[in-house]
Amino acid sequence: MEALLKVNDISMVFGGLRAVSNFSMEIKAGELIGLIGPNGAGKTTAFNMITGVYTPTEGEIMFNGTRTSGKKSYQVTQLGMARTFQNIRLFSELSVIDNVKIAYNMHVKYTLGEAIARVGRYFSEEDEITKKALELLKIFKLEDKAYETAKNLPYGEQRRLEIARALATDPKVLLCDEATSALDPNTTHAILTLIKDINKKLGITVVVITHQMSVVEEICDSVAILDGGVVVEQGEVREIFANPKTAAARRLVAPNGGSAARDLSSFAPDDHVVRVTFNGSSAAKPLVASLAAEKGILVSVLSADTRDLSGQCYGSMLLKLPRDTEQAKQAAAYMRSQNGVTVEEVTGE
Repeated sequence: MEALLKVNDISMVFGGLRAVSNFSMEIKAGELIGLIGPNGAGKTTAFNMITGVYTPTEGEIMFNGTRTSGKKSYQVTQLGMARTFQNIRLFSELSVIDNVKIAYNMHVKYTLGEAIARVGRYFSEEDEITKKALELLKIFKLEDKAYETAKNLPYGEQRRLEIARALATDPKVLLCDEATSALDPNTTHAILTLIKDINKKLGITVVVITHQMSVVEEICDSVAILDGGVVVEQGEVREIFANPKTAAARRLVAPNGGSAARDLSSFAPDDHVVRVTFNGSSAAKPLVASLAAEKGILVSVLSADTRDLSGQCYGSMLLKLPRDTEQAKQAAAYMRSQNGVTVEEVTGE
């Protein structure tokens, strides 16, 4: 399938410093992809180039078959690319509905200034643009606050309004920059659920910029990892979690070292210690508990670094098996027989 958005070796130089270097990635229609990296990795700079805020110093951006690098941000928006910002940017003194109507007006080829000027001309709820805006606000559960001033909304509702305004431009792709920034856990979950619904139910391609692996785990199908302004790894979330190939990916996937690390010098020579790696095993069947229930063999969990992705387990654990050699062999054999599980002995006789 041809990529909806293709970024080819774009770079950005500020005052002689390269904020982004040879950044490349491809996004297919319908994907929900996370762009992740530590603070300072160049994520927001890359976003700003993709959405027309900055013009790349080098390279090319193709969106839906059109070269967009060099176009203004409103032109990129009119081609079908919408975005939200890390720090929410609303027309705070205008009403909730006027914020959405400005976006609708921009979609029908008005510049930002023209779109703002046109907002004040329509007050009737029979007006076509007003009807569309109210319908969109209803989806986001904001219709009862349509005529309130945007700045008076709680922070979480301001975030929902910003996403609603982005969708008013009828985008093919929505780019969200740190959409859960400064939100409490419940609101974070609600916003992530909303983003996933936009992707799955409305069929809109979504790119989420984040520094939180938990965001990628919860909603993304695929992920691109940015390190030092370069995409160092890109693929399905499950694939990256199961087999991170780069140091940057391993740091994000398994910040504790990825091997359930522990100082092995503290164990006795006759201790049986194994590293169990989960590459997509069923999370519905806890390994340690099932080993005890089915075989009557108890093991000690020395350390663990695992994640549950859509009912499948990824990561690793360090387990201490019984000192009895026969029981230790039975335990290792049982674990090796489970799908998506590998067992490696790290100490032994």
